[in-house]
Amino acid sequence: MRKALLLSLLPILALTTTACEKGLAYGDPNAVIVAAPRDWWPMIEDSVETVLSPPIQTVREEHTFRITFQDPTEENWTRLRRFKEIVLIGGPEDPWMAEALATLPDTTEIIPPDLLETTDVWARDQNATIILVDPEGDIPYQVNFRLPRVHRILDERFREGVEIRMFVSGRDSALADSLEAMAGFSLILPEVYRWAHEDSVYIFRNDNPDPSELIRQFTVTWRHPAPNIFPADSLLDWRREVAQEYFNFPQVVDRESIRAGRPPFPFADVYEIRGAWSNPPGSTWPAAGPFVLWGVFCPGQDRLYMVDAWLYAPGTDKWEYMLQLERILGSFRCGPRDTYPNPS
Repeated sequence: MRKALLLSLLPILALTTTACEKGLAYGDPNAVIVAAPRDWWPMIEDSVETVLSPPIQTVREEHTFRITFQDPTEENWTRLRRFKEIVLIGGPEDPWMAEALATLPDTTEIIPPDLLETTDVWARDQNATIILVDPEGDIPYQVNFRLPRVHRILDERFREGVEIRMFVSGRDSALADSLEAMAGFSLILPEVYRWAHEDSVYIFRNDNPDPSELIRQFTVTWRHPAPNIFPADSLLDWRREVAQEYFNFPQVVDRESIRAGRPPFPFADVYEIRGAWSNPPGSTWPAAGPFVLWGVFCPGQDRLYMVDAWLYAPGTDKWEYMLQLERILGSFRCGPRDTYPNPS
């Protein structure tokens, strides 16, 4: 009886051992491995890179996702198949596709062409998006038709991850309450931000782990009574004055390259300016980075707020940090928060 029991446990132990042998997935959240047969790649390369990695403007043009192609029949696949984000392209009989498809629930109907999702194929905490094609059909058409949906999947997952990572220290709701009581506005910030104010200028800063590597800073101030217009030059002049007096280093803006408009914001009338700042020529600490500047008209207070967010992140991808700035800007409220339909 004892021997039979041990034998019956062997398959379970084998499965457990196999599961434990899967290491943790690695790679940045915006690094995407695209696996496909090498002879297919010239037919789909341009569309894959264009759709899955659209450009964004920071100090210069950057791309959201970093796309790396790999033929899964070649040597590097053993290493690259363990990345956090992988997109698999192939037919149902291709070995890399068969391995991924085997992780789907038994109830999943697998009929090419199709788009499927699974996890933990070759590593733990791994996401695999599967573009299953009919090898006898039109390969570019089958792939290109599904790429926009693949991008939505990647983009939504990345943004959710940004939110989680940004607030890993917790949301500073106590600070939002204090700001509302003392200053008439509020922001929802991670608890790692430091803050100070002088008169009506409030500055919130996160320079962890080292200010020479990464700074995220917000400035909020206002004018009363509020003017009736949002001229871009006036907002930029206002920003320059505040930076000159209250920032550790003054900043200048290339006004020829700014982008302005009115973002969708349900709680106030907002005028937005995006561009790049830099320290003045000859500065002891030459630096530059992107900024997002809001002029927010709050008629209930008869105030025009200036809400400025800027980033310093030399030599690194900036998209995640720009999404953080946008998320915090979007939490701005003027007046009592309980008057808003969906307060943050």
